[in-house]
Amino acid sequence: MTRTPVALPHSFLDRPIAHRALHDVTDGRPENSRAAIRAAMDAGYGIEIDLQMSRDGQAMVFHDFHLGRLTDENGPIRQRDAAALASIPLKGGDEGVPDFAEVLSLVDGRVPLLVELKDQHGAMGPHDGVMEQAVARALQNYSGDVAVMSFNPHSVAAFGRFNDTVPLGLTTEAFRQKDNPLLPAATRRRLRDIPDYDQVGASFISHDVNDLKNPAVTKLKARGVPVLCWTVKSPAQEKTAREIADNITFERYLA
Repeated sequence: MTRTPVALPHSFLDRPIAHRALHDVTDGRPENSRAAIRAAMDAGYGIEIDLQMSRDGQAMVFHDFHLGRLTDENGPIRQRDAAALASIPLKGGDEGVPDFAEVLSLVDGRVPLLVELKDQHGAMGPHDGVMEQAVARALQNYSGDVAVMSFNPHSVAAFGRFNDTVPLGLTTEAFRQKDNPLLPAATRRRLRDIPDYDQVGASFISHDVNDLKNPAVTKLKARGVPVLCWTVKSPAQEKTAREIADNITFERYLA
């Protein structure tokens, strides 16, 4: 059964959204870190974060499937328990990987929080629902503005089965082969047309800033669907993006 869409709060449209929070490792603020989250809140920005799963079923605020780029450890994040991940320092900072529940307590409704569920299997296929259920459980008593999205429509739909009050969105792009080398061509062709929007009960999309003229985006915008975009990296790019997008997710400058 299709989930009834929940409207995206206006707070996601009235201020820029800091991509992976307001990160800057030169200032001790790694991406998706508590320090970057505090900086974004202090500046009044919305915040976008990413969630991966720990071995013991906890949602962790971390972008990559592997630990190597963002920490001095190696291997998949899913092979470590939450307590172990909390003790692994993020490069460029002095803190470990935060869990989602802690970040919710830190934000506490001060600014809107855009949550991306990362694809756990790399193929945009069905999920077992463990991460989605963990995220829904963490959000159960959260009263601030929050929205959940994913590139994987199966993940969005799975979360929607555990929570019927949080707005859902699809993270979307052109799904070019060079950017998604593991995805079959048929899957890439299908996803670029955003065919799952209504089926998953979505109420917004967040689309690649370099593909905003995609006809699928044009059709959704004509329906009044809020269009966010990722990732804007300069004032000039922001100016162009806002000709189409209702709001931006940004990094590397202050929007």
